Amino acid sequence: MDVAVCLFSSDLRLHDQPVLRAALRSATRVVPLFVVDSGVADAGFTVPNRAAFLAAALADLDAALRERGGRLVIRTGDVVTETCRVATETGAGQVHLAAGVSGYALRRERRLRAELAASGRTLMVHDAVITALPPAAVLPSGTGRDHFAVFTPYFRRWRAEGVRPVLSAPRSVPVPEGVRSQELPSAEVLCPGGKPSPGLPVGGERAGRRRFAAWQRSGMADYQDRQDDLPADATSRLSPYLHFGCLSPAELVHKAAGRPDAGAAAFVRQLAWRDFHHQVLAARPDAAHADYRTRHDHWRHDEDEVRAWKEGRTGFPVVDAGMRQLLHEGWLHNRARMLVASFLTKTLYVDWRVGARHFLDLLVDGDLANNQLNWQWMAGTGTDTRPHRVLNPLVQARRFDPQGDYVRRWVPELSGLAGPAVHRPWRLTGAERAAYDYPDPVVDLADGLARFRRARGLE
Repeated sequence: MDVAVCLFSSDLRLHDQPVLRAALRSATRVVPLFVVDSGVADAGFTVPNRAAFLAAALADLDAALRERGGRLVIRTGDVVTETCRVATETGAGQVHLAAGVSGYALRRERRLRAELAASGRTLMVHDAVITALPPAAVLPSGTGRDHFAVFTPYFRRWRAEGVRPVLSAPRSVPVPEGVRSQELPSAEVLCPGGKPSPGLPVGGERAGRRRFAAWQRSGMADYQDRQDDLPADATSRLSPYLHFGCLSPAELVHKAAGRPDAGAAAFVRQLAWRDFHHQVLAARPDAAHADYRTRHDHWRHDEDEVRAWKEGRTGFPVVDAGMRQLLHEGWLHNRARMLVASFLTKTLYVDWRVGARHFLDLLVDGDLANNQLNWQWMAGTGTDTRPHRVLNPLVQARRFDPQGDYVRRWVPELSGLAGPAVHRPWRLTGAERAAYDYPDPVVDLADGLARFRRARGLE
């Protein structure tokens, strides 16, 4: 075959890139194609933070391809229409694509397969590109079930299965001459009028590989002991690069699994959690918007409380610190994600979908599988085996920010309060209390807990 198309999606890299490798094996020339999907924008999922990261990732991918004699071809519109148009213009016989798991991705794949077949072309879909293992690689034995609903047995099978070998980056990517391409899109073009968070990380494979290499040297060994330490900020911060496929989860598993320290094992476990959520969503696409396990909740919606939560003005400093970090960085520490999600869904008893939507509006790593299913996990409507657990923000603060350093970093109006006193500013009285421009708590924790337990029929 003379020409094949490599359709990039959430796999914007050259190292360990099975889609591109397969396209190069099948043809003498390859069209590296990215379509700015109008369907994503129409659905409201194009937001400033991810647009800025995506623009940088595409520019980085194009530069890496040019170093290898190629270039990235950019089109805008319906992915199926534009891909078929490129295949027709170049005479490509095959289109290669990474498998997705969302309902939208699966519908798009079916349309693309049908449209290509109508013109005598073939769609080749490749697994284990976006995740370390394909969603259906491990299934419960002898049960007839199509996925694991609990992480621990999934993880045992996941480890036993093993991850595919890592592929090197290609040395050259020959592209047909004369293929029409639009200019690389800027963040403003991708999301007109959008303003990214000021602390956003730089997108792209090279930035991701540098970040991983630095963290592997200086942070991975202590990861198990420090992953929940809020002020230490000791997590890898690789989630945006995994979401856009700037890093290969299979490659990260191999690099971590070769180390003897407990931190590397804990990191691999987190990568398996990511795979776990993808296999749940692949089997239950409606879990993106519907309860995976209903608790027959009758959610409240107090607009003032929701606004206070979004703005980081709930009166609970550790909750507000997390929400302000999200606003500033478009990213949030995993322990803080759990804490603020529990507060919204359990303490305020607000529908998890409200929180999930807000996170998708801001998170640069806003991944449908992980975001929605982690929110459901915290709301007790997902795969959590303890669906009624409530994370008390004061207990969480005492455990994971004992001296209040995380709070003082993100809630500067309380920076004058020393030590753990910063977690309970409402205990101040008189002029001392008036000196701090910080709200009183929006809810009494005991009242919120009692309300939740009544709603769930637990008392």
